[in-house]
Amino acid sequence: MAPVAAQAADAVQCELDRPMRFGGMNWESNLVLVEVERFIVEHGYGCDTEVLPTETLPALAALERGDLDINTEFWLNSVLEPWTKAQATGKVKRIGDIYMGGEAWFIPKYTAERLPDLKKAADLPKYWEEFKDPEMPTKGRFYGCPAGWGCEIVNTNLFKSLGLGDTFTLFSPGTGATQKAALTAAYNRGENVVFYYWFPTPVVGSMDLVKLELPPYDAEKQKCLTDPDCADPQPTDYPQNPVFTAVSTPFYETAPKLVDFLSKVSVPLDDMGEAMAYMDEHEAEPDEVADWFLKNKQAVWTEWLPADVAERVKAAL
Repeated sequence: MAPVAAQAADAVQCELDRPMRFGGMNWESNLVLVEVERFIVEHGYGCDTEVLPTETLPALAALERGDLDINTEFWLNSVLEPWTKAQATGKVKRIGDIYMGGEAWFIPKYTAERLPDLKKAADLPKYWEEFKDPEMPTKGRFYGCPAGWGCEIVNTNLFKSLGLGDTFTLFSPGTGATQKAALTAAYNRGENVVFYYWFPTPVVGSMDLVKLELPPYDAEKQKCLTDPDCADPQPTDYPQNPVFTAVSTPFYETAPKLVDFLSKVSVPLDDMGEAMAYMDEHEAEPDEVADWFLKNKQAVWTEWLPADVAERVKAAL
């Protein structure tokens, strides 16, 4: 079937006369989804593709400039202020929601059992000695968001709003992989650790964790937390977090068939969690997980596509 599939893809005229440019964010769900979409675009729509490694805020700027065509995962909670400004320019468009993500501050369940009175994030200063920073043992260490990610702004502001700077350092790992490795190692050693994380992810799915309570969600407070220049941050819980796909306006106007497909990309959380677990268990690369997803979750992705496109993708598999 491979030569037939190749001929079929060659026979399809891509709407673009150049490679389609995807933003490559460095966390697992995005890396996998990008590979799923690339496979479909290449084999179902006959297009060439390329991935440009980036971070959340640079990706948004690149979309505005037209240097990227698509960024598959923007987490609205992390980019509310800059996204609102970018959207107002008319240079970018939100075309579909992938799933409803979540965020929280966590401690392991074993830490919660050791420290039964530690229920709230605001209680952390009382327990800083339980989370000593190895590089600054006079303070505890809080593992925040990886440097350069949109959630770094929210976590920095939330950290300030809770007055944690006197008793904790805010540690921003250099990459998502560094953060995951540090947290996994601490967890496997049974160490007390407090950290920010998002889900669905292999980390949250594989660890037994307890959320620290934050004050009830307040939309105005949250809006300020997403602003790098927030003058008076106030603590509030994370809202539900729509994870959405955005494209540049020139791409939107040039490639209506591709936009129609991408606007329908939506993955049930259970299926995404299963893909993340497969990635973790098999130490699989994103393209390998994408191949697994396309072969095992056809009921999900065929809903995104016209029948003839779906058949070309199946043939390529």
